[in-house]
Amino acid sequence: MLSEVLLVSAPGKVILHGEHAVVHGKVALAMALNLRTFLRLQPHSNGKVCLNLPNIGVKRAWDVAGLQLQDTSFLAHLRSSQPSHLCLLVTEQGDATVPTAEQVEKLKEVAGITQDGAKPEGLAVLAFLYLYLSICRKQRALPSLDITVWSQLPTGAGLGSSAAYSACMAAALLTMCEEIPNPQKDGVSASRWAVKDLELINKWAFQGERMIHGNPSGVDNAVSTWGGALRFQQGKISSLERPLALKILLTNTKVPRSTKTLVASVRSRLLKFPEIVTPLLTSINAISLECERMLGEMAVAPAPEHYLVLEELIDMNQHHLNALGVGHASLDQLCRVTMAHGLHSKLTGAGGGGCGITLLRPDLEQPEVEATKQALNDCGFDCWETSIGAPGISVHSADFLDPSVRQALDGL
Repeated sequence: MLSEVLLVSAPGKVILHGEHAVVHGKVALAMALNLRTFLRLQPHSNGKVCLNLPNIGVKRAWDVAGLQLQDTSFLAHLRSSQPSHLCLLVTEQGDATVPTAEQVEKLKEVAGITQDGAKPEGLAVLAFLYLYLSICRKQRALPSLDITVWSQLPTGAGLGSSAAYSACMAAALLTMCEEIPNPQKDGVSASRWAVKDLELINKWAFQGERMIHGNPSGVDNAVSTWGGALRFQQGKISSLERPLALKILLTNTKVPRSTKTLVASVRSRLLKFPEIVTPLLTSINAISLECERMLGEMAVAPAPEHYLVLEELIDMNQHHLNALGVGHASLDQLCRVTMAHGLHSKLTGAGGGGCGITLLRPDLEQPEVEATKQALNDCGFDCWETSIGAPGISVHSADFLDPSVRQALDGL
């Protein structure tokens, strides 16, 4: 078992194109968002397991001896699979059975979760304990450790924060228990695991997502694990080859929305107006395919005209999403504000509020970016200048970690 400190991070996700259409069998493109979740694992010999989640105010500790006595026979066991060619990767989300409601209740007892177990705090603790007991139970004794997780991602915004959390947990615990090797190299700021190890991380991250969401699609944990850009259609997830990182503004309107309600409203509109809505979904599918083609060309030789096409696709998709009924006044305002600065935006995810993305062309002057961010902040929105197409789960050298991240993990 490894004894050194581990520092890992995983990206969030945005849907670039295809939200809502994907529910009806069309292609969606998801990209790794370079707002990241960071995890520090510190092995100990003090007989305690400590979990610290400063973003959501969780600090919990358990005696290893008490956990060791628990019956964990119902927990998952996942096998490492043979490596597959990444470009053709169709993720297998795991061969473990989902714990029954009774088993989940037993795990809640172990975790000391009594009330409000369905709140984010309780679910985060439950997912940690599930992964810790499942992955570490093959060890001669359960390990003592401190884990701190801090995230740049807002929670509950449809940006894959729980998947980034689960991917970090899976990677750190698998590495500490030497189920997979530590890929970190001296003098390198960030290193990544081999494909077969990433496949195992992804399977365990999916198990963590199951504990939090019940029946996740597998897209979010795949994006957090593999990074870059992924194509999703009818349950099959494949990786796009060498996508270019695109600079964006990510804006959170902070308007709450229900994904379930919005998905149901699109389905209702499709049943009411099939000859109108079916062509809209077909058109959104064509936008996703054209964007995929553009990203392929840009990976080889990016040119200014590519960005103009991406902007047109963003505008068309946003109009289609409004026609499906998943727009919102706050998203219209976001699009108007950015358009006044010559920039193009669309919603990302469920719509009805939530988040939007704005493409930043490489030739854009920084004062124009700052002016746009200020205008969005003046609307009461939260705005981040970041990128999509980011690396997936990575292990970091402490010497190269951004000081603000180090301070957050140290609780300063």
